[in-house]
Amino acid sequence: MTQAKALYIGLMSGTSLDGVDALLVDLGGLRPAIKAHAHHQFTAELRRELLLLNSAGWDDCHRAAVAAQHLTRLYAAATQDVLRHAEVDAADVRAIGAHGQTIRHRPDAGYTLQLNAPALLAELTGIDVVADFRSRDIAAGGQGAPLVPAFHAAIFSTDDPRAVVNIGGIANVTGLPARGSGGKVIGFDCGPGNVLIDAWAQAHSGELYDRDGHWAASGRSEAALLQALLDEPFFDAPPPKSTGRDLFNMEWLTRKMAGRQYDARNVQATLTRLTAVTIGQAIERHFPKAADVIVCGGGAYNKTLMRMLAEECAPRPVVSSETLGVAPEHVEAMAMAWLAREHVERRPGNLPAVTGARGPRVLGCLYPA
Repeated sequence: MTQAKALYIGLMSGTSLDGVDALLVDLGGLRPAIKAHAHHQFTAELRRELLLLNSAGWDDCHRAAVAAQHLTRLYAAATQDVLRHAEVDAADVRAIGAHGQTIRHRPDAGYTLQLNAPALLAELTGIDVVADFRSRDIAAGGQGAPLVPAFHAAIFSTDDPRAVVNIGGIANVTGLPARGSGGKVIGFDCGPGNVLIDAWAQAHSGELYDRDGHWAASGRSEAALLQALLDEPFFDAPPPKSTGRDLFNMEWLTRKMAGRQYDARNVQATLTRLTAVTIGQAIERHFPKAADVIVCGGGAYNKTLMRMLAEECAPRPVVSSETLGVAPEHVEAMAMAWLAREHVERRPGNLPAVTGARGPRVLGCLYPA
């Protein structure tokens, strides 16, 4: 493979619904090298529609198809941005890895649904597109999630066991055995990441999210409410497991609150503590040998969450992936570029020990330019 053809673009829009991250990555060396990054926020209209499409509604097939077109045009614009910033031609990029926007995730029913229009993206960019990464794993009996542990193992493994936590809308944990030990990588969704924290902030503070966790820091965690939230079977279920907005949403929170009234700031503090507690419990139960905890995703920028997480994971140090040279918001987009490369090279992108699939599978579908 020539150096030029080691260039891939990763596109990621996660369950936090904050926008699209695009990353141009050189995968030709020992470690991925970022050449350019762009972030495009969702418009209020697109964000609202994507959120509504997480639940059944009127004419949702048509609305989903239209939303996918708008989303894909945003993907294309972000792609053009990273090409321009890096002064790279589309012809020099081997492929785009485009995850799409998850609106339903039901491996129990045999499907997962990510809004995307990869044929349109290939048409708009002139670059091969690899998309629909989750379906092949689900077809093989797996959860189709989380997808990132294989990538975490490729870039974050060290001589000591390590836990990597991605805190997007949903939080997932990867357990990385010591390099060369022969141990198996584990990984699973452990519960809500930012999804409830953001939803409560939007409903009660007028902000899209709790910047730096300032609002949560002004309140206190309510012990009774926290216990009610923790009384959720998903938290005690053994891996492999995955989840999404299908379970953790405002309706779930309303049921758990059972009509009780709390100060809004205290609910925000409690939801932040819930994310920290469930991550800490997941590590302690399923990967207690972790020597440290690396955090990526948008949650790494929530100072209150990071403080609570350090408390829940003590005595293990908890640090941002930034300390390892990868910005927290870059990790998932970089993983999509990596998964696209694995597809192009016809290498499996899943880890059966993580997802529960019957075996390794090449993930994704190719849409040639």
